[in-house]
Amino acid sequence: MPMPRKGGAPLPKGHRKDVLLRLIKMLFRFYPVLLPVALVCILANAIISSIPQVFMQKVISLVEQTWQSGDWAAVSGPLLGLVATLVVLYVLSLIAGATFSQLMAVITQGSLAKMREKMFNGMQDLPIKYFDTHNHGDVMSYYTNDIDTLRQMISQSLPNFIISGVTIITVLSIMLYFSVWMTLFILLGVFAMVMVTKVVGGRSSRYFVRMQQSIANTESVVEEMMNGQKVIKVFCHEEGAKEDFDRVNDDLFHNAEQANIYANMLMPILNNIGNVLYVFVAVLGGILLMTGAPNLSLSGMAFSISIVVPFLNMTKQFCGSISQVSNQLNMVIMGLAGTQRIFDLIDEKPEKDEGYVTLVNAKENADGSLTECKERTGLWAWKHPHQADGTVTYTRLEGGVVLDDVDFGYNPDKLVLHNISLYAKPGQKIAFVGSTGAGKTTITNLINRFYDIADGKIRYDGININKIKKADLRRSLGMVLQDTNLFTGTVMDNIRYGRLEATDEECMAAAKLAGAHDFITRLPQGYDTPLSGNGANLSQGQRQLLSIARAAVADPPVMILDEATSSIDTHTEAIVQKGMDALMTGRTVFVIAHRLSTVQNSDAIMVLEHGRIIERGTHDQLIAQHGTYYQLYTGALELE
Repeated sequence: MPMPRKGGAPLPKGHRKDVLLRLIKMLFRFYPVLLPVALVCILANAIISSIPQVFMQKVISLVEQTWQSGDWAAVSGPLLGLVATLVVLYVLSLIAGATFSQLMAVITQGSLAKMREKMFNGMQDLPIKYFDTHNHGDVMSYYTNDIDTLRQMISQSLPNFIISGVTIITVLSIMLYFSVWMTLFILLGVFAMVMVTKVVGGRSSRYFVRMQQSIANTESVVEEMMNGQKVIKVFCHEEGAKEDFDRVNDDLFHNAEQANIYANMLMPILNNIGNVLYVFVAVLGGILLMTGAPNLSLSGMAFSISIVVPFLNMTKQFCGSISQVSNQLNMVIMGLAGTQRIFDLIDEKPEKDEGYVTLVNAKENADGSLTECKERTGLWAWKHPHQADGTVTYTRLEGGVVLDDVDFGYNPDKLVLHNISLYAKPGQKIAFVGSTGAGKTTITNLINRFYDIADGKIRYDGININKIKKADLRRSLGMVLQDTNLFTGTVMDNIRYGRLEATDEECMAAAKLAGAHDFITRLPQGYDTPLSGNGANLSQGQRQLLSIARAAVADPPVMILDEATSSIDTHTEAIVQKGMDALMTGRTVFVIAHRLSTVQNSDAIMVLEHGRIIERGTHDQLIAQHGTYYQLYTGALELE
């Protein structure tokens, strides 16, 4: 079962602030001009939409005065001026609203594209350990579910939050300007709204964040079941798969149900509190008018109908803004939780690479020394700058590998390899034999520096591999993995993946060497046949042949064949073995195979057990010893 997501718990309040500030800074870096313009438009829209209440008071005051005098002609000019001003303000508000909506669409989608790019580029620099310890479906949810919550927060929640917040401040200022007593009465009702939001909204936000985690877990299970569909059907595990899915689906249902129950309760409660408050404000205003109570205000105006009527409208606007803030709060909190997970991925420590020895094209001088050159010569050399004296030496890339007393553990407190010592001279074929979990693949992962050793040394052409840049080290190694991975594209594209600058002729030559040319020419479009879904339209053996051809076109001095023929039938294996024998000529080769027939011609065979080399020698030498290898070869022991 997939592990629960990291970061699924609700964020502490202080941490939410840090995440929000970091997000805002990042948005300003992405759009240093457009974002300030959008914010100005948002503020203008919020402020202008609140100001008409002031004009409303002036209009009612004029009407109130004229009603007593009856001189309507005298006030027609001021009234028309106020109405015209209101029309202009509403037009400006409309323009500001339309402008910020368009700008936020550009900013939101552009920011998401940049965030996805930042996430993906960062993932390319992560160590293999990250992908070995994180569920693939969980990683995919960063790009789908979390990005979507971020989109909703940037495009809707934050702008609405800002608009509502500015409206609250503006309306509160106007209310204090008109009447302190009525403002204090409204604030009592607002206090009740805040307490309701704290209780109901707090529970809703907790469940919304849990829902995010449940969605990720559900995606992980679906991805796992899709990849293992054949295994599920072979072992008739459909009912078990349904139970596994029902478990995470029920958890998602529970969290989503509770989140939406509380969220759907919040707005009706707040709206009704606002309605009740509206009635009470009207009653209070009537009482103050009837009793002739003195008014306390920042404006110094006496209490009148021209204050009560705008106050009723401002009560609606004020309570509506409070409700809007409360409603958006859940979306902001959920968006910040998704943003935090995105930042967690971006902040993952990249693969360390302190190497300074690089692989360069070289040409040989008359005296046998090597010189670096730009053009491809087919001769490669290690460029080794010596920090002590500032000199640079060039060592021919030959493919000699030495492991000297190497210890390694995936966890520091539990070693899986102990005292591994071996050497492979250039052009030698070294085979690893042993049961599953003996450490065969682990050794090849250390040569590639997918993981770093705990103790000992590994030397490549006499150079400690810790001094070699990882990209250059891996460029000098060809690898055929046990699990084939083909990418969306043509057959030719997948072969060229081994060396992007390879010509069509070189790719075809590699396919012929691997024994893949014949079946490729029988495909509907030959080398231009499109592949998708990890080469789902090819057999397992054909995918393996393409994987071998991909390694062959790279033309490296060292080849690692991790059970390269384990998925190929006997007839195809003979074809591949013939091609591989030609490919191995002049190269250092490390072979891991469960079929001992494929390693009999090795220069040395290492027999591993529980992370230790227990036997080593040629096929004939090990047979003569009558040890573990002899028992494996004669069938007395099983490899698995």
